[in-house]
Amino acid sequence: MKKIPLIDLIVHYEKLENGLEVYLIPKKGNNIYATYNTKFGGKDIEFVPIGENKMVEFPAGIAHFLEHKMFEEEDGKNIFSFFAENGTNANANTSYERTSYLFSGPDFFEENLKCLLDYVQNPYFTEENVEKEKGIIIQELNMINDSPYNRMYLDTLAIIFNELSYKKSLIGTKESINSITKEDLYRCYNTFYHPSNMFIVISGNIDPDKTMDLIKENQTQRNLNMAQKVKFKQYNEKDKVAKKSLKIKMNVTIPKVEIGYKINVEKLKNMDRLKLLFIINNIFELKLGSTSILSEQLRDEKIITEPLYIASLDMKKHIIMLVISESENSKELFKKINNELKDLNITASELERKKKAAISAIIKVYDNVPGINYRIVENKTNYNNIYENEIDIIKNVTIDEIKEVIDHIDLSNQFTYEIEPK
Repeated sequence: MKKIPLIDLIVHYEKLENGLEVYLIPKKGNNIYATYNTKFGGKDIEFVPIGENKMVEFPAGIAHFLEHKMFEEEDGKNIFSFFAENGTNANANTSYERTSYLFSGPDFFEENLKCLLDYVQNPYFTEENVEKEKGIIIQELNMINDSPYNRMYLDTLAIIFNELSYKKSLIGTKESINSITKEDLYRCYNTFYHPSNMFIVISGNIDPDKTMDLIKENQTQRNLNMAQKVKFKQYNEKDKVAKKSLKIKMNVTIPKVEIGYKINVEKLKNMDRLKLLFIINNIFELKLGSTSILSEQLRDEKIITEPLYIASLDMKKHIIMLVISESENSKELFKKINNELKDLNITASELERKKKAAISAIIKVYDNVPGINYRIVENKTNYNNIYENEIDIIKNVTIDEIKEVIDHIDLSNQFTYEIEPK
């Protein structure tokens, strides 16, 4: 096993013969957090399935549907009951980039790990259990559509993108969910749930050597070799947003509002991605964040009822910056935000303050067993890198690099989104 230093931890890493990558991070305490991840998410709907030679477009929401069905066992075993009886929490989640299956708990680690590996590696789909699941997922879709901020997130992606499949709902639509078949699920499973497209992250009170042996023994039983690389549809996403504005009505008391910026960062692709994200996020935080001068002014003037919230989405060619709040006067709010962003320069003292805050946050994350796991999963999924030098990257950001980023930021491709009371 390769040993990689990470803050005050050691990551034990190995890539198995079948392509599965394993990251083990021992940390003393009374908890263990394990995730089994596949690089298959909501965006992956147009690709050439393994064993086929034609590009296929699958229904939106199929990765999420597949996540639901992986808990179905042919022998009727209830996976959640198994973990609960061991005093362990089990769950799964699907993002646009990946699907993760997980458990968390201090006891019966070997039994829990074996169960996690086995159920994720043994799909069981029938026409009956697929049809039954459709109603459950449509209920979940309805709940999400009734949640203002969940609805805002999904609608925002549809506003931003012209070509990228992010514009399709992560869960799908009623029509796309109803069109999914067991054959669709098996084709997606066989394409993306091969070990060479998956990785395991386990953090907490574990023996890395013993844990690696358990995983190797399990994988040997699968008897799978390296799989061919999946071919995806290539998109040419435009810089302009698909729609400049959208207003909807929901059961809210105060309007929820958002202004967003679609920033082309192709000319900055040689800059380390973590550094680039740190710079852009902190420019927006200093100018517009919850502790910014503007946020305080807007509250004093009663233009907003809660502090401005900044969020970002990294979409490779573009970085999306979002500014969210509640306001009865969105027109004035958007005007003041755009005025504030006419000057993006920050001072050396502001940069140093943000560096210290970011480094403190990183150290805090890696002091938490679930936080360690989540950070590694996110970095591995998005950048194929666990970033063992994360603190050094932040420490070494310079004012000249910030000026370089500012010189290449174009905020003209913007959009607004509003949820008004019915």
